[in-house]
Amino acid sequence: MTFDSIVSLLAADADSLLQHESKTFSRELLHVPGPDFVERIFVPSNRNPQVLRNLQQLFDHGRLGGTGYLSILPVDQGIEHTAGASFAPNPIYFDPENIIRLAMEGGCNAVATTFGNLAILSRKYAHRIPFVVKINHNELMTFPTKYNQIMFGSVEDAWNLGAAAVGATIYFGSEESSRQIVEVAQAFERAHELGMATILWCYTRNNAFKKDGVDYHVAADLTAQANHLGVTIQADIIKQKLPENNGGFKAIGFGKTHEKMYSELATDHPIDLCRYQVANCYMGRAGLINSGGESKGESDLADAVRTAVINKRAGGMGLISGRKAFQKDMNAGVALLQAIQDVYLAREITLA
Repeated sequence: MTFDSIVSLLAADADSLLQHESKTFSRELLHVPGPDFVERIFVPSNRNPQVLRNLQQLFDHGRLGGTGYLSILPVDQGIEHTAGASFAPNPIYFDPENIIRLAMEGGCNAVATTFGNLAILSRKYAHRIPFVVKINHNELMTFPTKYNQIMFGSVEDAWNLGAAAVGATIYFGSEESSRQIVEVAQAFERAHELGMATILWCYTRNNAFKKDGVDYHVAADLTAQANHLGVTIQADIIKQKLPENNGGFKAIGFGKTHEKMYSELATDHPIDLCRYQVANCYMGRAGLINSGGESKGESDLADAVRTAVINKRAGGMGLISGRKAFQKDMNAGVALLQAIQDVYLAREITLA
C-alpha cells in the first residue's frame, strides 16, 4: 500500500493524524523502535542471552524484519469468545494450521495463539515463524459469566513446543487481579530463565470503570497505569487497547492523580493519549503494541490503518490485530495485515 493510499484511508482525519506535533512528552525523551532496539534497550538489562536471541528473532521476522516494529497475529478468541462466535465468519480457522498460514502469508513477525493450536503443529512450524504461546485465558463456559484469567498450561510446555515468547493477560482492577499479578510475574520470571520473551495483555476490567455512559476501560490514565504495572513485572512488550478518552481516575473517584497528567502530559488528541501509554512503558523501553480491535466489516481496513498511524506516531512498536484479519477471506486478511505493516514501512509517517 502506498503512502497516498494510506492518506486516502485516513480520509477526513488525514491532516490531524499525519501533521500533529505532540507537545506533551518530547520525542527526544522516548526510546523509539529501530533496528538496534534489542542491543540498545535489552543488552544492558538482566535478560539472558537466550531471551535476547528470541527477542531478536521476533524483530527480524516477516515484512517488518529489521525495522524494530512488530506485526503480530493473535488468535485466542476461540477460548475468550467461543470458537463458534469467533470462527463462524470464516470456518477454515477452526483448523489452527490456517491461523499459522495466515500469519506467515501476511508477513507477520509472529503468531500468538493457544497451547493447543501451536502444540498440534509445533514440529511443522516452530522453526518457520516465531510462536507466542498465550498461557492464560478467560473461559466462557462458566455460568453466570465471570471474568477471570486462569492458567491453561505451563511455561515449560511453551518452551518445549519451541516458543520464542509467552503471552499472558492481567485484568487490572478486577477482584482477581492480585492473584493474576502474582501468577503472571512468576510465569514471566520462569520464561526469562528459560530464554523466552514476555508479552503482557494489560487490560482493565471492573464494572465501576463505566460511569455516566462513558467507558473508562479505554481511558488513557487507567490503561497507562496498567501498562506501568505490566513493565514492573518485567514484560518485554506491552499490548494495550488504543485509548479513547481520559480522566478515568477523576471520573470514578479513586487512585492517585496529578493535574499535570491531564493538563500537560496529555491532550484530547489520539496521538497524545497513546503517547501517555508509551511513556508509562518506561518511555518506550518496553514496546507498546496496540490492539487492532473487533471486526466491524467494511471499515476494518481504514480502522486498522488509523490505529497503526496513531501507534507509530505516538512512539509505539506496532499492532497486534486478530479478528479484523481472520474473520474474513484469507486473501483479504493478508491484505489487511500487510496494510498495517505498510504504515510502519512508510518513511513519510514519522514520530509526532
